[in-house]
Amino acid sequence: MPHCHQTISLGFTNQPFPPGVHICQIFSSDDERQESLLKYILSGLQSKERTCCFSDNATEQAVGEFLGNYGISHNDAIDSGALTLAGTRAVYFENDCFDPNRMITLLTKYYDDSVTQGYPAARVIGEMAPEIQHVSGGNRLMEYESKVSLLLRDHPVTAVCQYDSRSFDGAMIMDVLKVHPLMIVRGSVVHNPFYIKPEDFLTQ
Repeated sequence: MPHCHQTISLGFTNQPFPPGVHICQIFSSDDERQESLLKYILSGLQSKERTCCFSDNATEQAVGEFLGNYGISHNDAIDSGALTLAGTRAVYFENDCFDPNRMITLLTKYYDDSVTQGYPAARVIGEMAPEIQHVSGGNRLMEYESKVSLLLRDHPVTAVCQYDSRSFDGAMIMDVLKVHPLMIVRGSVVHNPFYIKPEDFLTQ
């Protein structure tokens, strides 16, 4: 069973956190995105956490080479179920549609399965594709992010949500900030002053 009082490392900052934090990273370069993503995956596997990545930019080759530098076999991690790599579009846009409730069900099952399989914690990092602004149901993205914050209270999957500032306008980025209690600023995780609690956001 997960340890209620443990702290975890995210890999890209020295700050310890309890499992189940919900963080957004607004990045502006491919290197910034990739460095955080790879370090987050590595830290999860080193901590024996079940680790999942939704990104069209995290290729098996890149992840495998990075993990290999630290003595971790990418193939073994995949085969054991400790690591899952999946494309953003394949996960978020089933049948070219974005359904927040389907995603919440997916995350809930991921956490429950992780507990059942004996992992001490579970983590997910996902990069949102800009197509979210055009697919059916994409206007429910902020509803989804708010529901993630609610979910993590009882199913504490550590979640980092990556958004490319080059692909979303300022108004969209501000909305993203409103639904994440923590954000990454210059390599540090800070409390987000723009955050609106889900109970308030979902009733607006």
